[in-house]
Amino acid sequence: MTDLSTAGTFTLGDRVVNRMGYGAMQLAGPGVFGPPKDRDAVLAVLREAAASGVNHIDTSDFYGPHVTSQLIREALYPYPDDLTIVTKVGAVRGAYASWIPAQSPAELTQAVHDNLRNLSVDVLDVVNLRVMGDVHEPSEGSIAEQFTALAELQRQGLIRHLGLSNVTASQVEEARAIAPVVCVQNHYNLAYRGDDALIDGLAQEIAYVPFFPLGGFSPLQSSTLSNVAARLGATPMQVALAWLLYRAPNILLIPGTSSPDHLRENLAAAGLALQDETLAELNRIGEAASLSA
Repeated sequence: MTDLSTAGTFTLGDRVVNRMGYGAMQLAGPGVFGPPKDRDAVLAVLREAAASGVNHIDTSDFYGPHVTSQLIREALYPYPDDLTIVTKVGAVRGAYASWIPAQSPAELTQAVHDNLRNLSVDVLDVVNLRVMGDVHEPSEGSIAEQFTALAELQRQGLIRHLGLSNVTASQVEEARAIAPVVCVQNHYNLAYRGDDALIDGLAQEIAYVPFFPLGGFSPLQSSTLSNVAARLGATPMQVALAWLLYRAPNILLIPGTSSPDHLRENLAAAGLALQDETLAELNRIGEAASLSA
């Protein structure tokens, strides 16, 4: 079993977490909608993740909807003292698995109460405002009304810490003027590096949590990545995750899976060592992708 502490830790507010975490999105049914095909299997994956040292789980009540939060509760409640559960608000699901923005103060308040109920907690560790610009890409625009609504719920004691998802650098600054931000969750990986400047600008004070760390709906494919993995005796996806851990000390990973074998493979990336020349070789993947975009 991989010792996840070898990859280091980071803080989400007053919560210390291992940098290798787990994302629960894939525990729901196809299209992140409805229940899983094998409920017992996904409960076993969650329990194995926690037993392996994962103490940072990412979820949202609009996964399913409600499905992943209820699975986390069934698998892990009462929760270990060191477990930090991060959730997202800002959307609801339509009848045909569509993603519908739900950004009004009333909708955000309802979402927070839904998360509290489905996770069976009195206070949520971290709530990310998921800004619904393009589906997976941020777009400019004020988020003051939405973030102020969440800050008020924080003042009421329902939320410990606040974060952001799918946002621009200027939106991060706008939010920080309203209340402290402990994490930013955006699209980023070895080949998709549009947030390089934002990661550097967070100055290791705020956690950066890449979604689609392995490419998401378009899995990473690169002969360079495959060649490096072969030399290291690892899988390409393990190398891609390890590169993210080396990219910046404030990067936290939340790769998701409903497979125990895939979970173990992902977690093993925490112990993969990359030398400077290998990192330089991998960096060229992102440089080539930006030139061809």
